[in-house]
Amino acid sequence: MLACLDALLSDICISTSAAPTYLPAHHFETEDPTGKVREFNLIDGGVAANNRTLIAMGEETKQIMRGNPDFFPIKPMDYGRYLVISLGTGSAKSEEKYNAVEAAKWGVLGWLTPLVDVFTPASADMVDFHLKVVFQALHSEKNYLRIQEDALDGALSSVDIATNQNLEDLVKVGEDLLKKPVSNVNMETGLLEPSNQETNEEALRRYVSPY
Repeated sequence: MLACLDALLSDICISTSAAPTYLPAHHFETEDPTGKVREFNLIDGGVAANNRTLIAMGEETKQIMRGNPDFFPIKPMDYGRYLVISLGTGSAKSEEKYNAVEAAKWGVLGWLTPLVDVFTPASADMVDFHLKVVFQALHSEKNYLRIQEDALDGALSSVDIATNQNLEDLVKVGEDLLKKPVSNVNMETGLLEPSNQETNEEALRRYVSPY
């Protein structure tokens, strides 16, 4: 069964980049050694999971439960043995541009853009919040790191401006983000707030230093 999932990396990359309205959906097929064909019709996975950290951890847990020797002797809930680095792709600066009085007058078309604005960051933030709580409950909070920039604006917050200048500006955003303190999502405001004096760069160095 797993052989049917042995897709080309190019097909995977095209599929996960196929954001609706920006790029077309992608179709491809895989074939296992017995000749069984599996068909895929895919769009950007962010539609279902804008923060894939839980999915990655779920796959890891399944490998442990299946007895994969690469993970022996780690147990499924042994989060003290996990090192999780979750890298966000950035989100637009929160503008608080909607209110209930205005939203009450919207119809189907009026809700389209606001739903995307709300759903996309909210789904990612909820995964972050859940994992922070889980790792803290299991006394392993130092083993989970989320790095995200939530104040992008203009061309930087667009998903389809691939000019050299914008790409260079995004690199600068990433470099600056390394110097910022590790942040957590404030679940009342939805905004990132510094959690301690450790920078993202220092946290990353701490992750790799024992190895």
